[in-house]
Parts: sequence; C-alpha cells; structure tokens
Amino acid sequence: MTIQWFPGHMAKARREVTEQLKLVDIVFELVDARLPLSSRNPMIDEVIHQKPRLLILNKMDLADDTETARWINYFETQGIRAVAIDSFEGKGLQTVTKVAKEILEPKLERMRKRGIRPGAIRAMIVGIPNVGKSTLINRLARKNIAKTGNKPGVTKAQQWIKFEKELELLDTPGILWPKFEDKEVGYKLALTGAIKDSIVNMEDLAVYGLRFLELNYPKRLTERYGLKAVGEDILPIFNQIGLLRKVYSTGGEVDYDKVAELIVRDIRNEYLGKLTFDFTSQQIQND
Repeated sequence: MTIQWFPGHMAKARREVTEQLKLVDIVFELVDARLPLSSRNPMIDEVIHQKPRLLILNKMDLADDTETARWINYFETQGIRAVAIDSFEGKGLQTVTKVAKEILEPKLERMRKRGIRPGAIRAMIVGIPNVGKSTLINRLARKNIAKTGNKPGVTKAQQWIKFEKELELLDTPGILWPKFEDKEVGYKLALTGAIKDSIVNMEDLAVYGLRFLELNYPKRLTERYGLKAVGEDILPIFNQIGLLRKVYSTGGEVDYDKVAELIVRDIRNEYLGKLTFDFTSQQIQND
C-alpha cells in the first residue's frame, strides 16, 4: 500500500517549526507507544538538529507493556531520553516535566552560575497526526485549551500554551512525511488511525491486521474470532468473522466492507488486547 498524503498545512507546519525552534529550550517529540518507530517522523531529526529532546511514548494504555519498556530502554541506548504516558487518563504526566528538567540541567546550571534565575521551560510539541498532542496539552493545563479529536489533522496552527510556573508549550500541527517508502509503515500508521480512512483501502488494511495478529498475537486471533490461521484465500476468513459477528448486508449476505471496518475498529479499540506493532528485536537487527 503506497500512501502519499502531504496536505499544504503540513508543509507550512514544517517551515514554522524550523522558524520557531530558536524560541524553545527543548522539543517534546510525541509518538504512539504502539508504534514508537513507525510514528516517528524522519523529517524531525533534520529539522530540530541538536536541540535537546524528550521522546514521549503516548497511548501506553493501548500498547504491549513489555514492548513499551523495551522501547524506552532502546532509545536510552541511542542517547534519547524517553518516557511513556497515557495523556487521556493523565498517567505518567509528572515524569514529563521532571525528565525535561534533568535533560536541561546543564543549561540551567550555567544560567545559575551567571546569576540568571531560570524561568519556565519552553517546549515545543511535535509529532505526526493523531498521536495525542492536544490531549497531552489539555491534561497538563488541566483544562481544554487545545482542540482534540480522534482523527488526524485536528490542530491546524501553532499556539503557545502557558500554565503554572514550570512549563510553557508550543503546540504544532501534526507533520507527516510525503511518502512512505516502506509499505509496512503505511499499514501500521493507517491501522492505528494516523492516516485518514478515506484514503485507505479498508479491506487491505483489515487483511494486514489479521496477518499481523496471526504472526505476533495468535492467541488473540483465536479468542476474538475463533481463527487459528489466516490462509491465502481471505474470503472464507471474512465469511467466518461476518457470520460470527452477524455483519450482514440488506440482502442477508455477509457484508465484506463492514467486516473489514469491524476488524480495523476492533484493533483500534483494544478489543484484541494491548498491541504493539513495532518490535525492538527487529530494530536491533537493523542497527
């Protein structure tokens, strides 16, 4: 599945991030804990250069706990501090400011030695669409300041969010690269909702999801759909799921389009348990 999706506001966002970078002390790079690698934007490294960074794995409540811990350790070995949070429920938020201070301590100490009293940490939040940037901001601010939505592209402009005395955040629109060279990345992002469903073939996406489960979480596949394997012919599989879940068209036959949507929805809504789609073992092999 080749996806090309680079709306004009995203190109503008990249320019604005580059322009505003000099105004912040640190960059908060927000990724989806279910796909900590695939949801990282390759552009961000070249845009932020050597600016201090904290990698935040959001939606940890949806991700495989064991793999999340492995990813945090992996990024630490790469010299990138990382924390895991659930911005929707507010879990782990206290670690964000704490670790940001630790990262910036050398700079803050230099300021104190020069007689300068450090002010609030100024941070920029960046990330691809639908990783929860606005939800995180609202949780930290303890009120609805930033617009939120369970779909990509809700934030359309930059805005400074000031709260308490320790932190000021610059929210930015989601930035997504113009083309996915690796089709696996495209599937993973689409499966977790980072790409608009309107530009995705849902049947292809559902088949990818089933095959991923068969390979990595086979027990979940059996428990949810009674499937032990996903064969080459996908129609019997769709039929079985459609009959099990009573997904019929007006004519009384299994509706394959609705079955595909059901599978994708089940994966996104945790009906198949906590899932991680990127594995540290695969990344270590590629390093």
